[in-house]
Amino acid sequence: MFKKNRDLCKRITFLYLFPLILLITFSAAPAFAHKVTIFAWVEGDTIYTQSKFSKGRKAKGALVTVFDMEGNRLLEGTTNEKGEYSFKIPKKTGLRVVLKASMGHMAEWKIPVEEIAAAHASQNKTPETKVIGDTGSPSNRAGSKADTEQPTSGSTSLQREEIRRLIDESLDQKLSPIISMLADSQDQDPGISEIMGGIGYIFGLVGVALYFANRRKTQEVRGQRSEVEK
Repeated sequence: MFKKNRDLCKRITFLYLFPLILLITFSAAPAFAHKVTIFAWVEGDTIYTQSKFSKGRKAKGALVTVFDMEGNRLLEGTTNEKGEYSFKIPKKTGLRVVLKASMGHMAEWKIPVEEIAAAHASQNKTPETKVIGDTGSPSNRAGSKADTEQPTSGSTSLQREEIRRLIDESLDQKLSPIISMLADSQDQDPGISEIMGGIGYIFGLVGVALYFANRRKTQEVRGQRSEVEK
C-alpha cells in the first residue's frame, strides 16, 4: 500500500509540476524580452537620454515625452538608431522623462529640480573680464615701464569662472563612460541562476506539500489496518 501511494505521488508530481514549470518558463521569457528602460542625465544645459530593451537591444524610433512634475507636457521627440535622445533644459523645474516604445511598453526617469537648478546656475555664470586699454590721459600713458610690463590677472591668467567651466567640461568627459555603465546596469534581467533558483523553490514547496500529504495518507492506511485487525 505504501509503495502504491508513493507511485501515486510521483504521478501527481509529474502531471502538475511539469506543466507548471513550462508555463513559468515560457511566460517569463517574453516579459523579459520586451522589458524597456530609459536613463537620463544632465550635462550643462542639455539632458541626454538612453533607452533600450532587455539584453541591450536599442529602443530605436521610440517616443520620448518630457513632463514637469505637475504633468504638463513640455516637449517630445524620438530616439535615434542608438536609442538616444537629447534636448535643452526646457524649464527650471523637476522633469519626468517618459519613454513609449513598441507594443505599448513604457518606462520613465525622473530628474529632480536640484539637478536642473545646478545646471542653470553653472550656465548663467559668465567669467569676469577686465578691459585693459588706453585711459586717454597722456600722464597715465606715461606710466612707469615696470607697471606696463607687469602682467595683469585679467589679460594673462584664467579667470576663476573659466577655470570652473573647464573643470566642469573635463568632468563631463570623464563621467560619460560611468554614466553609460549605469545606463547599461538598468536592464539587468534575472539570469539563468535566478530562474533556476525560483524553479528550485517551487520544487521545494511541492515536496513539502507531498510529504505532508503522503504522511496523512499513511496514517489513514494504518488506521484502517488497525480497525480491520480489531
